[in-house]
Amino acid sequence: MRVLILEDDQRLGSILVRTFKEEGYAVDWAQDGMEAEWHACENDYDLMILDIMVPRKTGIEVLKTVRDTGNLTPVLILTAMDSTDDIVKGLDIGADDYITKPFNIDELLARTRALIRRKTEQGSSIIEVGPLSIDTSRKEIKRDGKLLNLTLKEYMLLVYLATNEGKVLSRSELSEHVWDMDFEPSSNIIDVYVGYLRNKIDKSFEFPMIKTVRGHGYMLD
Repeated sequence: MRVLILEDDQRLGSILVRTFKEEGYAVDWAQDGMEAEWHACENDYDLMILDIMVPRKTGIEVLKTVRDTGNLTPVLILTAMDSTDDIVKGLDIGADDYITKPFNIDELLARTRALIRRKTEQGSSIIEVGPLSIDTSRKEIKRDGKLLNLTLKEYMLLVYLATNEGKVLSRSELSEHVWDMDFEPSSNIIDVYVGYLRNKIDKSFEFPMIKTVRGHGYMLD
């Protein structure tokens, strides 16, 4: 899953980027509203985290632009403890949730997972596709009850495939949601990671779940 973070505080921004990357997310970090607005219009995100008080354009202004273009990506706003007016304005414009500073990182991550579940219409933190079970809160993957060991990038690739069960995903879609803006489109890294996943998800099991649709991409079925 790919996240856009708008935060002008260097220390907090660095902590957020590091934390989300350690959780397996692809992260783009903008440090002013104009930069965030450009990212939001150019890229496809699974979640946007927008601080309100930032240079050049406020997070509220970025949110308004995002919603005016018809972009329904879940948005969580960051706001100061006493900024009730900003919270109300943000929610009225189209924010999906908010959290006040200072906040607990674990709570932020939990709210992030909840918003992404809502977007993908998951009822719980467990994604089940046939014999495959993914616990997104514990990052545990099982097939036929057997616990599988995946790297963070393999895990996020599998989660994105699983939340789009039965849908053919192009390499472009996979790169946009699992990798960040530093991804090199001409590389074969997606095919490499799909190969890694197949070795762990399909090898030694009765039937393959990861399918190649020639000329189009991959799907989990």
